[in-house]
Amino acid sequence: MEESAVPASVAQRALALVAVLAAGLLLHLLGPILMPFLAGLALAYLWDPAVDRLQRAGLGRTLAVCAVFLFMGLLLVGLVLVLVPLLGRQMHVMAAKVPVVVEWFRSTLLPWLQQQFDIGEGDLPVQALGETLAANWQSAGGFAQRLLSSATASSLALLGWFANLVLIPVVTFYLLRDWDLLLGRVHDTVPRAWERTVAQLARECDEVVSAFIRGQLLVMLALGACYTVGLMLVGLDLALLIGMLAGLASIVPYLGLVLGVGAAAIAALVQFGDWLPLLWVLVVFVASQMLEGMYLTPRLVGDRIGLHPVVVIFAVMAGGQLFGFTGVLLALPVSAVIMVLLRHAHERYRASALYGPAAVPPAAVPAGGQPPCAAPPPADPC
Repeated sequence: MEESAVPASVAQRALALVAVLAAGLLLHLLGPILMPFLAGLALAYLWDPAVDRLQRAGLGRTLAVCAVFLFMGLLLVGLVLVLVPLLGRQMHVMAAKVPVVVEWFRSTLLPWLQQQFDIGEGDLPVQALGETLAANWQSAGGFAQRLLSSATASSLALLGWFANLVLIPVVTFYLLRDWDLLLGRVHDTVPRAWERTVAQLARECDEVVSAFIRGQLLVMLALGACYTVGLMLVGLDLALLIGMLAGLASIVPYLGLVLGVGAAAIAALVQFGDWLPLLWVLVVFVASQMLEGMYLTPRLVGDRIGLHPVVVIFAVMAGGQLFGFTGVLLALPVSAVIMVLLRHAHERYRASALYGPAAVPPAAVPAGGQPPCAAPPPADPC
């Protein structure tokens, strides 16, 4: 029996390795068409707990999925009707403030830099920089129109874009309806010898990924709301734009804080021309960070993720380099899963004979200075 167990174990490991390599190759080859399926998978994963709660409340699975879809549709329509016009007005305000920013830089900041760092007038091409920035910003304002025109010029590209857009809710609906059935079938394909270990790793991965996706998404939205409301109370014209961008950038720790403080400080100095609003801007961001550190992250995310900020940046860049935009979307969830697997491998290594026996701690020396004798022989007592 032992002789047949070893080849079976080796074959299972080889099969698992081949499956992982095949999945990576398929992900690389099918990357251009995976977007609607990955988006549907993410939405199904996010909303499955809500469907389960409605199902426990007495609704059928299909009816619960329909109720969740109705809520998602109303939420999307509300966001489009409210946020898009507001952000559009903010973009126009920002475009109008570009000459003001350049003039403030020339009349206020540049003299201060010349006085403090001995910079000559010709060292910084302020006029050329302002003209270039204004021209690029005006051209960026018509980016959506040009994109739509180029998309409609090619009927094939338009059909592909529309098909991907329609596929997302279709894939989400079927995945949500059959989520538990699919998980059960995946569980049945796991080799019985690995069932307990795989089930434990799957639970840990689910906890980490759900905490990151659901928790970090809520933290980003909460921080964006806090930044926006605080900057509106300060009276900043670009409060919504800066607050939302800073909230979205907070997926990388402290990146949202740095970008938000920098952009809000420049906007406040240009708009008010005084240092007091800048102080209130700092108060808004410091208070929001304190709220995030003491309440939002511990309650919504917890301490089970443990992804270092450098790891987050590397994962996003590596995912984009290897698999494009699909890799960017998958980078952080896959990194969280890899972290769980590495932690499990580290525990197995510490418990293996390869790591070695645990070190025996030295005996404590009493205050008198004489070490105690452990198990003295009968002929030579202590």
